Amino acid sequence: MGLLRDKGIVYKPVNDVDLGPNTDQIYLHADVKAPRMAGIIAKLFVWFLEMKIIGTILLYFLKKNNRIQKLVSYGVMEDPPLYVPLHQYEDVEEEDVKKLEPGLSPAEQVQHAMDCILSSDTILQDSYYSFRRWTILDYSKAYASRQVTPLMVAERLLSAVMRSSSPDIDMSFFISYDAHDVLRQATESTLRYQKGKPISVLDGVPIAIKDEIDCMPYPTTGGSKWLHKARPCKQDAICVNRLRSCGAILVGKTNMHELGAGTSGINPHYGTSRNPYDPTRISGGSSSGSAAVVCAGLCPVALGVDGGGSVRMPAALCGVIGFKPSFGRIPHSGVLPLNWTVGMVGVLAGTVEDSLIVYAAISDGANLHQPSMPKLHLPMLKPSNMSCIRLAKSNEWFNDCSDDIRACCLRALAGLHKVYGWETVEVTVPDIEVMRLAHYVTIGSECTASIAHHLEKTGRAESGWDVRVALSIYGSFDSRDYLNAQRIRNRQMRFHEKIFSIADVIVSPMVGVTAYEIKDDAQQTGELDYVNGAALVRYSIAGNFLGLPAVTVPVGYDRNGLPIGIQFIGKPWSEAKLLQIAYAMEALCKAGYKQPKVFYDLLAES
Repeated sequence: MGLLRDKGIVYKPVNDVDLGPNTDQIYLHADVKAPRMAGIIAKLFVWFLEMKIIGTILLYFLKKNNRIQKLVSYGVMEDPPLYVPLHQYEDVEEEDVKKLEPGLSPAEQVQHAMDCILSSDTILQDSYYSFRRWTILDYSKAYASRQVTPLMVAERLLSAVMRSSSPDIDMSFFISYDAHDVLRQATESTLRYQKGKPISVLDGVPIAIKDEIDCMPYPTTGGSKWLHKARPCKQDAICVNRLRSCGAILVGKTNMHELGAGTSGINPHYGTSRNPYDPTRISGGSSSGSAAVVCAGLCPVALGVDGGGSVRMPAALCGVIGFKPSFGRIPHSGVLPLNWTVGMVGVLAGTVEDSLIVYAAISDGANLHQPSMPKLHLPMLKPSNMSCIRLAKSNEWFNDCSDDIRACCLRALAGLHKVYGWETVEVTVPDIEVMRLAHYVTIGSECTASIAHHLEKTGRAESGWDVRVALSIYGSFDSRDYLNAQRIRNRQMRFHEKIFSIADVIVSPMVGVTAYEIKDDAQQTGELDYVNGAALVRYSIAGNFLGLPAVTVPVGYDRNGLPIGIQFIGKPWSEAKLLQIAYAMEALCKAGYKQPKVFYDLLAES
């Protein structure tokens, strides 16, 4: 194949690349040369792909036609590889934050988070908003006032899940839930409130867990039919255990794209988690169920895992908050090892304040792989008091989305300037498409390596057809592909360091397209739609590949009433400032938030 290979691109040294708005760097649009496939076509393609000789030829041309060879495999650069995106911590002075000392319990950290939230006497009503999601604080106040009990909420939730699973709607929110276990937790929480001794503000609050994270008494399937057999769940993941210790009701394991190997959330084994704003459309992947349950009002918060935008993408498509902290901030123990250096636990929530509370609960400095562990900083959520923020915006990248998304996000930026006086700094983030492909090589290689032993036994045959294609492509990456991808990671790390020297955050849309329709032919086989997939991940990659914190906030809707999210990418360990910015953005937009078509009000009076 050597005679047919592309000549690799020669990259300038990092210090010679102009990151200003008038750079000579050319913005490369995603050039995906792969037709959408599902149903019998997908099965035939897998059959050819898994034939040794024909498959090798097909894989070669797939990599060549999608520019992996030219931009990654045979790229020429002077940079050494960087394998893990851990960042040195600098203790800089931050305004309006609480600095927590190590060794606090999860409940104590949650109480500190509550001290950062503006108090409100409003409970179960707010005439200012046309639609308002109930928050963790709403649940806690309702329980404390005996207006409702955790057991009543649990019963309503289980009833809603049953209704959502009926054939006429089939939302497919959960892979597994145990009604007896949910009611047991709720009964224990109700007794604590009756005694006047709730553990924390999270006591009795329903929280869902993505089925990529260990949570007893459930198996951890990763959205597959086989992985839980090879890797039994024996105890809670650390992040789950910390929520449990705060009294949260862990209501079950949410649906996801199989093995996290896709962006749609379409799962041929457990059904497709549908978008509550329009159930004929995707909720996004891979944390599809987690985004959908929050959107539909079943839980104020859910946990997901973000390996390539897998928390933030579905959050944006479903109109909720998606927050991914810095790499290493949240303990990863008990999470499926599908992507060691790009995946991390994230929070999906109805509001920024709920993201903060759960972030405080699951953060554990004692488990960081850092020589000097950064202390946990929690932001005071006071949008009007923030000093001038500088928002880095790379124009061609920012504009590479649908017209509705572009216009909506530009209006959001204009609002930040008008109300808060925040400045937009024009920059160029170079080699965005190169970074996307390098990340794809990295996450694919890590996924293959982590489950290779199990795949050889039974895993591949029991996997969905779309995932079998992904696994074949992942398995075709070699050492040259992987090492050059890590060299590109190093280059991008240095580019972003330079941009962050002149700006507080990078701003972009969260996705390039809003939620698209679920086709009937994808239900049994899954779907290969790399064009829409590339559009969905377009703005996600830096957060994962470079280990940067990032958050998406809903800012409006497209002409079909589908949610649109804006994204803020922060400096390493800048979660406090990032959440302050997200809170300020939310404050400008929440009066316009609309209720989804599928929505369950668990605090409504009977």
